[in-house]
Amino acid sequence: MDSEVTAPSVEPNYEDQNDSDNTFESKPALLHQEALALVENEIAAIIKTDPLLQYLPLGVTVDELNSLLALEHGRAMTVNIRRADNQKYSVVVEQKATVIDLKKAIQRHVALKLKREGCERTISWRYIWRTYWLYHAGQKLTMNDKPLKDYDIRNNSELTFVKKLQNK
Repeated sequence: MDSEVTAPSVEPNYEDQNDSDNTFESKPALLHQEALALVENEIAAIIKTDPLLQYLPLGVTVDELNSLLALEHGRAMTVNIRRADNQKYSVVVEQKATVIDLKKAIQRHVALKLKREGCERTISWRYIWRTYWLYHAGQKLTMNDKPLKDYDIRNNSELTFVKKLQNK
């Protein structure tokens, strides 16, 4: 029994196709910006209708979503930062975060807030950190590599900015 079974060819036969059959070439291609706008509109519609996501801002970033997920799973905490003008920022950081992680989270939060407000003002964070201490419960957060839990900073703790004294 010398019967050989041959499998049908899986290679496409391009000779049989007409140009009108090719759906990719017959439809106009979406520009990148149009496709991006379409996806953003769909995401915005999902966020508005979902009861768990409806409190999120429309231009939510991946970092914000990851922070909120970590907060829901108990891997992160919210730290409230009060400025001298009584404006308050709620910043999400990991439970094991250090002072420098908190400072970077504050910078990201403020930059995103200004961007959403349409403000093109730039902030010199180098000046801010040279001029002010973060302050919590009678302690200045002086060591950037020290964990926040060593300063007894927990979920919903409130920190303020305190002006550094000049050494003469």
